[in-house]
Amino acid sequence: MPEYQHIILEKDSSEHIARLTINRPNRRNALNDAATGEMGQAIDEVAADDDVRVLVITGAGQSFCAGADLAALKGGSEPGVLASENTDDIRRGFQLGQRMILGLQRMEKPVIAMINGTAVGAGFDLACACDIRIASSKARFMVAYVRIGLFPGFGGTWLYPRTLGSMGKAAEMLFTGDFMEADEAYRLGFLNRLVDEDELESTTMEMARKIASGPPVAIRLSKLMLYKGLEFDLDTALKMAAAAETITLTSHDHEEGIQAMRESRKPNYEGR
Repeated sequence: MPEYQHIILEKDSSEHIARLTINRPNRRNALNDAATGEMGQAIDEVAADDDVRVLVITGAGQSFCAGADLAALKGGSEPGVLASENTDDIRRGFQLGQRMILGLQRMEKPVIAMINGTAVGAGFDLACACDIRIASSKARFMVAYVRIGLFPGFGGTWLYPRTLGSMGKAAEMLFTGDFMEADEAYRLGFLNRLVDEDELESTTMEMARKIASGPPVAIRLSKLMLYKGLEFDLDTALKMAAAAETITLTSHDHEEGIQAMRESRKPNYEGR
């Protein structure tokens, strides 16, 4: 198991839940090259671990993620690859962040963002790339790129319309760089749950446990088809649904679910 310097990856094999914490509270969990690379590596590690059924992502301290570390940008004290004048270096910088976003979108397992504070720029992109978002009332969201003359290179223009509910709201946040408060994010459907700060942990973990105790085969296929369905026409979606349902109908999880219902007990799903 790799040793990480800027993140904490914890796995609970008894509950089949992994927890990934961005651990740079003194920088409001802003991402430099090393932290971004570790995020991508940890996401790949979780994706490959058959024992993990749900991933929870959060930030240490009072922020979820403040986006790119300004110290790593042009003119900063610790310039990274995105501060380079070399286009190949810049491309490598984008690949670090895009690996993180793609890893979450391609992961078969559900990912929950436990948003404990501000999510800005790449931090907002990270939240958008998760499947479920649960936030405390202290959460705030901003597409910060326009404030410093940048384009959202980690997939924001693809993510925002799909998670904010409308092209208009995505355009507003992209063009103005204004904050979106937690109550508006909840009203728009961007947040699944909005809770008091002292309820965030329990609410998030309750959701994670509920999903982790469900049938992994059906849940994996549901996530896959949920996102693929954005690309399919109805005819293709129905064909894919038939294929997915055939897999679940012949799975051990389905047999266990039926048997548990007949015996009035909780099912013990094994993911096969």
